[in-house]
Amino acid sequence: MLEARNIEHEVEESGDLAVLTVTPPWVHHAHEEISRYSAERGVPRPRADPIELFPGAALGAIGYALILLLTAYCAGINWLGADWLALGALDAGVRREWWRTVTALTLHLDQEHLLGNLLFGVAAGIAAGRLLGPGVAWASILGAAALANYAEMLIAPSAHRAVGASTAVFAALGLLSGLAWRQRLTLRERRWHAAAPLIAGVCLLTLLGAGSAHVDVLGHALGFLFGVAVGCLYARAGMPRNRGRSLQIGTGAAAALLVFAAWCLALSHAV
Repeated sequence: MLEARNIEHEVEESGDLAVLTVTPPWVHHAHEEISRYSAERGVPRPRADPIELFPGAALGAIGYALILLLTAYCAGINWLGADWLALGALDAGVRREWWRTVTALTLHLDQEHLLGNLLFGVAAGIAAGRLLGPGVAWASILGAAALANYAEMLIAPSAHRAVGASTAVFAALGLLSGLAWRQRLTLRERRWHAAAPLIAGVCLLTLLGAGSAHVDVLGHALGFLFGVAVGCLYARAGMPRNRGRSLQIGTGAAAALLVFAAWCLALSHAV
């Protein structure tokens, strides 16, 4: 500690004892620094309460995967004689069709696109489900991703089109980052240490969310930001407070019904 403060000193060991010597001009300064250091070490650091993880996180991930696979099948065979991609894609030119903010999350351009979002979405969704419960987690992810898509519709040029669950994947990543970052802030840790989860999330966003010209970078960024906002709100409010199974079932069912209702509206506009 004295070396870090550039205070000239020497340590002499004699048996089990160590003698610290400081030149006279530095004695007072060294004594003050050592006193401060001892006082800081004597103050117990606040510790986070142990986190009780929720069961059933895999069930929420299975529901997510089934929705994506079922939509991919229906879109692939043009079920009901409808062009699912045209009816459900995010389209900044028809901003009044709000249901596209939800339906676009379930559509993919090819198998590689679908597989990537399945793998990353399941992983991030299970992590969020263990912290918030599967129902609350997936309802929050869907809500944050839909809001991100709507914001993208307002910001992007009218010719902008986008599909894919990647916005939801990054919303889940942002949700996890927001929860962890806010929790560390409440522990009053050092700034960089407290922001480590958020920084890690931004790094993953940069690595996974930006790529070729066909990658929807704006959607990824907005999904991550909305997810962080929701995560911070939950952490600040002390979520989750209610650990009842009925809450998880209700929120999970509401999320699934929202997807179903959005597709009903989209298909009703088929020519």
